[in-house]
Amino acid sequence: MFGHPIGLFVLFFTEMWERFSYYGMRALLVLYMTQHLIQAAQTDTIVFGFAKLQSGLEGLFGPLSTQALASQIYGLYTGLVYFTPLFGGILADRILGPRKSVILGSVLMAIGHFLMAAEAFFLLALLFLILGNGCFKANISTQVGSLYPPGDLRRDGAFTIFYMGINLGAFFSPLICGTLGQRYGWHYGFGAAGIGMLLGLLIYLFGQKYLGEDQFVKPAENAIVPAPLTVKEWQALGGLTALAVLNILFWAVYEQQGNTLQLFAEHDTDWHILGWEMPSTWFQSLNPAFIFLLVPLIDRVSRHHASQGRQSSSVGKMAFGSILLGASFLILIFAISGSETNQKISFLWLALCTLIYTLGELYLSPVGLSLVSKVSPPRLVGMLMGMWFLSTFFGNYLSGYIGSFYEQMPKQDFFLLLAVLAAGTGLAIFAFKPLLKKAVGSD
Repeated sequence: MFGHPIGLFVLFFTEMWERFSYYGMRALLVLYMTQHLIQAAQTDTIVFGFAKLQSGLEGLFGPLSTQALASQIYGLYTGLVYFTPLFGGILADRILGPRKSVILGSVLMAIGHFLMAAEAFFLLALLFLILGNGCFKANISTQVGSLYPPGDLRRDGAFTIFYMGINLGAFFSPLICGTLGQRYGWHYGFGAAGIGMLLGLLIYLFGQKYLGEDQFVKPAENAIVPAPLTVKEWQALGGLTALAVLNILFWAVYEQQGNTLQLFAEHDTDWHILGWEMPSTWFQSLNPAFIFLLVPLIDRVSRHHASQGRQSSSVGKMAFGSILLGASFLILIFAISGSETNQKISFLWLALCTLIYTLGELYLSPVGLSLVSKVSPPRLVGMLMGMWFLSTFFGNYLSGYIGSFYEQMPKQDFFLLLAVLAAGTGLAIFAFKPLLKKAVGSD
């Protein structure tokens, strides 16, 4: 189909519905906590484990406001979502195989979304979502790479198509889950996310025949000990580790879109158009919408450069993406400085900011996934894909910590901090570009 195996589109729609469920829930999470859950938990509503969690966080960071506490929980949740794929990859490599791991993860996440319907099970629901994502995320991505033989030039394009599936789900989820949650009740939004997860599971189950043979073979008890890693494999491992470390700050800044930027969209942005007010959660549909617009443009530019022998390296693309992310927040600083005190800015400024950091994302995230798939030793691909997501764990947790300062700093200063962190990451990647290129290869 379109020059690619049909299995790619089975994985495309499976991931699309999984991301629908994830981003639908994420669009509501910070608003749900700041506007309902935390106040309810601190008054008369039972939320199992919440008091101990709050006590533990305040023991580490001191007294936390409602916004700061919500930011910390957001960072922990979104971080752990990217921590568990490391173990999900190992589970798939050694015990279950990638397909069974994806099925297990889908079931766990569906349970988690439906548990969100009751305040009492809020933390248990997050636990199910974290564990389910760990089984699902690394193993769905590695199956994309396994559809193509080594050296197949379609592989990068396949990951770009797969990335479009991610963003198709991410586009519709704030429009559906966000609107249901904000206008009709939080639990309607969370329930819609759960239904999306079930649809993804069904597509994956019925599409098994298009995924080819399951490459997983459970090691025998008397299996021969694998040979040590070669020098080239160690170099690839070292290069990926270095990029993963630098990747942390990118995601710490980028993930503010579901945290402090969603609060900024709710309280400091004017969403009226022709006398009608859009739900603020629609802000989170801007990023995937721009991805649909930008991917064909980036692909055309990339093909043009390749035809002239000027194709940029993967490392160079990732550095450029980080710098673009930093530049995007200069737009908000300019918009705030040009408005009167306490005056809301037009949503068009936030849209322009989103356009720029989306372009930065496209130069980093799919390129990073493809790079891990290409240069990882085959026997470690699941674990190293998990390691790549582990860097996103640290970045997402750091995003929650950084976001806890949102109310304590002038907004211009907070956005300047984000700009410096992201641009500094890009400059660091550029500085180490020769060493990193040598480690991970010419790509």
